[in-house]
Order: sequence, then structure tokens, then C-alpha cells
Amino acid sequence: MIGKWSLTALAFVAAPVLAHHGVAGVGAAALQGPGAPIESAASTVLPEGGVLAYLKVDQASFRKFDAAAVESDYARFSMLGLGYGVTPWLSAYLFAPYNEKIDEPGGLDSRGWADLSAMLQLGFKYDQDGWRPTPANESLDDLEDWHFSIFAGSTAPTGSANHRLADGSIDPGKSLGFGRPAWSLGMTATKMLSDRLTLSVEASTYRFRPYTYASGERVQFGAENRLGAALAWRAVTDSANRFRLDPVLELQFLDLGRDRVDGAGESGTGGRMLYAMPGVRVYWDRASFAFGVKKPVWTQLNESSTQQGAEGKERYRLIFSASLLF
Repeated sequence: MIGKWSLTALAFVAAPVLAHHGVAGVGAAALQGPGAPIESAASTVLPEGGVLAYLKVDQASFRKFDAAAVESDYARFSMLGLGYGVTPWLSAYLFAPYNEKIDEPGGLDSRGWADLSAMLQLGFKYDQDGWRPTPANESLDDLEDWHFSIFAGSTAPTGSANHRLADGSIDPGKSLGFGRPAWSLGMTATKMLSDRLTLSVEASTYRFRPYTYASGERVQFGAENRLGAALAWRAVTDSANRFRLDPVLELQFLDLGRDRVDGAGESGTGGRMLYAMPGVRVYWDRASFAFGVKKPVWTQLNESSTQQGAEGKERYRLIFSASLLF
């Protein structure tokens, strides 16, 4: 058998931080065994007693359409996280996001800490003995079995939902909090297709509750449903130096419901989109670093011409994450 620390979780994977929402997912991988996506959740849980420190930065640069109008320029979503292995099959996480939404010169910017969120991940596997929780130790052969996880989380209304912009106005799309708790639920599946190639799949949903802002608007952000799939290839492994490099190709499908304002669907919100993201994940000792370039390759947005600065209208997104296991 292989000890838990030699196969321990080194790469933490956070789900996307969206244009006006910030939510997080979970997952991990080791020097040998299954790989992990760049951004979608994976099925590996943290070792019992293990503590993971995590940083993610997601910068979106938006396409421009009207030279005479002030439009969104870019958004940067940073996130700090801590994870703890409660048992070999249960991990707990806490996230603190910091959001920046920047307009072209002459516009109204928004910066600040957003809602804290907490999440639990339950890991399990399926093999010749049937379904069971993720064990504390697994051999390399065991790691080739199907692994799954279920995760659930909630935000806490710690960010300023009534954050005022430089002109004193409140824009719910640039607020720093949802005003009320939002919740997430998802599941993952991971399978080593060979000793070097790993398939990861995630399906998840994020739901928001209506909130009445100080401006008098009652807003409920649209539900977010996503399906992601990634292939990770273990291209380079240097066990002596505890180094591993995995190229990763990831696809993410996102279905956004319309936002609702005072009970009515808001024009110019919601739709469907498919993102492609090539990237690389590097492991070194107990640290992991990931970088990807994410672009929309297909979109079907509601009233698309009015959605500059929204999901699906990015020129690209740059995704970077770093993690360290103690």
C-alpha cells in the first residue's frame, strides 16, 4: 500500500468565479495517479488531517462593441481558500473572494471583498466490492477505479450588497455581496483511462435568492447550471525532485437563467455558452500551480447584442491557481 502523504492531494481546483457571482468547487491530484482539471471540480478529497492553502486569480478581458459608449474593460476575481481533511472521505473548505470590475475610462469601477463561502465534499469510489467511501490509503491499482464526489456549499452575506459606486449609485451587477445566502450543489466523476490519461467530469448548479437593495430594486440572479469535462495527460514525472507536469484540455458548458428584477425577467441576461480551455498543471513537492487560457467557442445568449461585459462576451479569461498542502 502507498502512504497517504505520498499520494496526498497537491492540486486544488476551484470552480469559476463569474462576472457577478463568486462560487467555488473542489478537487485534487497527486504526483502519481489521476490528474486534475484546471478549473472544474475533481473527485479527490484531502487526506485526513491535511490542511490546504489556496489562491486563485481569474481575469476576464471583455470584447468592446460601441466606441461611443463606456463599456466594461476587465474583471479580476481573486480567491483565498483553506481546506481541511476531516476524514479520509470528507473535506471542508472556506473561501474568501475579492472582486474587481473595471470599466473603460469614464466608467464606474467596483472593488472589494465579497461574500465568504463554505463547502463540504464527500468522496467515494466504485470497484469490484461496490460503492464505498474513499479509503485512507489506496494502491496505484486502486487509483485506476472510478472515483466520485458530491459537494455542497453556501455563501454568507458578509460582502456589501449595497456597495455604492463613485457616483453614489447601486448596481447589483457590481455589488460585493448577494444580500442573502446562495447555495451550490454538484457531483464529480474521475477515471484514469490509462496510466497517464485522466478523465474528469463535473455537473453542478448554483442558486440565488431574491434580495431588495437600498435602491428599492428586488433582484434575483439567474440560476447557473454547468457541465464540465477535462482530460489531463501526465506528460512529465520526476519522482526524485517530486515534480510533475500535466497538459490539460477542459470544456465547460454553462446555462444561465435570466436575472429577475421586481419579479420580471430582465432583458439582456442569461443564455448558454461553451468554453474551451487549454492549460497546464505543475506539481512540485507539496505545491501545485495551474494556468489556463479560457475562451468562449459557442454562445447562444438572450438579447446578445446588449450583453457586453457578461459571460460569453469575453475575449479571453486567464486562470491561475496555486496551492500548498501542510
